[in-house]
Amino acid sequence: MPIVVTLDVMLARRKMRGKELAERIGMTEQNLSLLRSGKVKGVRFETLARICAELDCQPADILTYED
Repeated sequence: MPIVVTLDVMLARRKMRGKELAERIGMTEQNLSLLRSGKVKGVRFETLARICAELDCQPADILTYED
């Protein structure tokens, strides 16, 4: 898949654990883990917006396109 999830990088920059982010955005740790590993086929804009709000970032900070 040409879309790469770089959420781990942003979590490290914000010194936040996945568990903490999952709690803050109302997502299970398991689903967040699947997203972080790139094993999901899609993400809702609402979820992406909550992640960006909590991490104070833009969608491009956590999603990249690699040809």
